[in-house]
Amino acid sequence: MYAPSLDVAGVGNAIVDVLAQADDAFLAAHSIAKGGMMLIDEAQAKSIYDAMAPGVEISGGSAANSIACIASLGGKGAFIGKVSKDNLGDIFRHDLKALGVAFDTAPLDKGPGTARCLINVTPDAQRSMTTYLGSAGYVSPADIDEHTIERSAITFFEGYLFEQPVAREAFVKACRTAKRAGRKAALTLSDAGCVDRQHTALIAFSKAHVDVLLANEREAEALFGARKLDDIAAKARTLCPLTAVTMSEKGSVLIPRDGDIVRIAAVKPERLVDTTGAGDAYAAGLLFGLAKGMSLEKCGALGALSAAEVISHFGARPQTNLRKLAVEAGIL
Repeated sequence: MYAPSLDVAGVGNAIVDVLAQADDAFLAAHSIAKGGMMLIDEAQAKSIYDAMAPGVEISGGSAANSIACIASLGGKGAFIGKVSKDNLGDIFRHDLKALGVAFDTAPLDKGPGTARCLINVTPDAQRSMTTYLGSAGYVSPADIDEHTIERSAITFFEGYLFEQPVAREAFVKACRTAKRAGRKAALTLSDAGCVDRQHTALIAFSKAHVDVLLANEREAEALFGARKLDDIAAKARTLCPLTAVTMSEKGSVLIPRDGDIVRIAAVKPERLVDTTGAGDAYAAGLLFGLAKGMSLEKCGALGALSAAEVISHFGARPQTNLRKLAVEAGIL
């Protein structure tokens, strides 16, 4: 099989993020769970959006954010996701293509508009997300471009999209394509609530298809039914060849099926502004390193460095070139 020409292809929700500052009273007034993510309908999206403080609009979505970070690391990425033929869809497509990311998924002709995530950030840097999925959940097997998967070292899936039955069929098609081509598949669990709702299906999918599993502490505890790291590690090794668990300021751990746990120290940002996208950035660093054949220690260090950059400012995508930072840190 030929060498991959792409480092990572992401499959996920194509979402435009709307970020603004807020206080706890705003969250309470709109019944928004602090620090979490809740799905809303189009009417709720309009109501919350109209009441939000002035903010910024930028292409988002978990897997798409990771692919943007891959590009900042100097990698080559692609994205598969569904937007509509509307203004927000145009913004999403332009932002990704401007980064050099391949994004050729056909837009949705009829039906709901492009997805949007309304992110209210409180002074403690917690981000509280309300998401209208719109067209994003319409990813289907027909959208999986097999050539893109075949030429990607790793195909990366986001757990948020796993909840859509047709999109899950698309995941399976992409994983089978990747396996035939000798490539790897990675999955981020995205949200503990998603893990609770889809527990049995996620276990089965991961065991059958996933080479690299990513989770934060809460998600790992929900998936593996354990709180102690040794217990989580023992169960993780039976599920996937490599599992990564992030633990905020406590760093992260990489759990290979064969080998000892690798502990990765967190990189402290100059200032903590907004945790939006921290897990996405970590995933990007880890997967970029794996695609390049780097050691687990360096892969984890790239993830930690990328996450630290993203949480040092407003928004989920890097503002400083990640490759430059990694070179200065001696990782690349």
